[in-house]
This record gives sequence, structure tokens and C-alpha cells, in this order.
Amino acid sequence: MLQRLQLYSHKLQFYYIFSMATFTKFQKLLVSASTIGGATFYYINSINKDRVHNSWTTDFKPSTKWDDNWDFRAPPSLIHPRKLNSEKDENVINEQLELMKSTATRHIILIRHGQYHIEGKSDEQRILTKLGRNQAEYAGKRLKELDFPYTDIIKSTMSRAQETGTIIAKFLPNIPVTECNLIREGAPIPPEPPVGHWKPGVHQFYEDGARIEAAFRKYFHRADPSQEKDSYTLLVCHANVIRYFVCRALQFPPEAWLRLSLNHASLTWISITPSGRVILRTLGDSGHMPANIITSQ
Repeated sequence: MLQRLQLYSHKLQFYYIFSMATFTKFQKLLVSASTIGGATFYYINSINKDRVHNSWTTDFKPSTKWDDNWDFRAPPSLIHPRKLNSEKDENVINEQLELMKSTATRHIILIRHGQYHIEGKSDEQRILTKLGRNQAEYAGKRLKELDFPYTDIIKSTMSRAQETGTIIAKFLPNIPVTECNLIREGAPIPPEPPVGHWKPGVHQFYEDGARIEAAFRKYFHRADPSQEKDSYTLLVCHANVIRYFVCRALQFPPEAWLRLSLNHASLTWISITPSGRVILRTLGDSGHMPANIITSQ
């Protein structure tokens, strides 16, 4: 009887040791799996931290808020700082702020030039093709049909934009026409993501970028307080310039400009309200042309 009890005791000890060893291995396996899973999640999360995700709720805060004074023409930035010593001083400041408020909306319609001879070696040789002239005709007809009170037509000094602007101007007589070197085609900023088929030198971005940014600051701003009526300015220029302007005006990342595409002789319409709000009404609209003459390259 004693021997049986001793044998049973040894068996219990063996089962206990075996079960503890098995449980310890399971614990180690569980901890290892948890560690690997956590590390994998951290790695994936770290490399995707800049990725844009859809909002899962309508009640969310945007990552980047709108800059109301993007053109440095908000009324508070147009008056001289003044120390408030009395209620009278505050009234004076309020009166000045009212005088500096815009009351008109500025509309900027950007027209890309028509199709041109891209094989030309110089700007003089890169004139419009027959199809490109036809496209410009349709753009001119469309602008005439819209019948807005156009203020002026501003053309890039490059041949293809000059020719396009001249054709459009025939449909809009008595509208002042001027030229501007700032809106010539160029490389505004290195695009993100980069593309393999188009890689200008760093110096070209450095030179063209400053020029095109200067053009944006010249033409994109809210109306002056002295402007009483809404204005409509036509800019006849180029795809890169227009796409950069759109991104800058909407306060989108400017390096995203190459993600947009514009057809030849298409219309892009941007409005700037008195408060400085920017509205993109159309982007690359080419509905005024028959489908068989629409091109982008």
C-alpha cells in the first residue's frame, strides 16, 4: 500500500512539472507573438504616419486650417498698429477697419494655350497647330457666350500663348490686352511624387519657381477696398503655371500641382471673395469644344 502511494505521488509530481513546463512554453510563445505583433504595428504605423485617411466622423478638426490673411490684405494687416488709450481710440480703429474691407469679388479665368508644335526647337517655332487655333476659337466663343464684364486680358509672352490670346481677343473686342513675362511656362516647384519622364535641373526650379510665385502674388488677392464692382481677369498662359496657381490659391500643398491635368484651351475659373475666401468654380473645363478636338499633349 505504501509503495502504491509513493508511486502515485511521483506521478503527480511528473504531471505537475510537465504541465508547468508546457504552460511556460505557451507563455513564452504568447509573449513572443505579442511582441512581434506590436513591433509590426509600430513599424507600419510609423512609415504611414503621413498618409491621409478618410474621416470616420463628420465632427472632426482639419489638420491644417485656412489662413484668412493668405494675401496679407485682411483689414487688420492694412492699418497701422495703435495703442488703445480710450474708447475713442477703439472707435477710430473700427472705422479704419471698415474702410479697409473689400466689397467686390475678383474672378480670375485662366486659359491654357491651344495645341502647339511641341517638336519646335525654340519658342518662335512652337506656334499653334491648325487644331490648336481651332481650339482657341472655341475658347473665345465660350468666353463671349458667358458675357461677363471682362476687365482685361493678360497674355504670357510665349508664342503659343500670344497666338491663343490674340484669337480669343477677337471675340472680346474693346477689352484691354497686355502681356506678362511672369506667367511664362516653367518649373514651379519639384512635384510630389516625382516623375521619371520630366526632371528639370535644380537651377530651373530655383529660377522659375520664384518667377511663378511672384506672378501668383501679383494676380491672386482679394479686391482693393476702392474696387466697387466685381472684376473678371483673363490670364492666357500655360498648364504648369495654372496648376501651381490652383494649388496655391486653395492652400493645397503646392508640390501636388503635377497631379492635375489640363486640356488645351481649357478654362479654369477661380473666385476670390471680399473676405479672402477662394472658390474653384471650374478646373480645366473643355466642354465648349467637340470631343474630337480635345487634346492635352
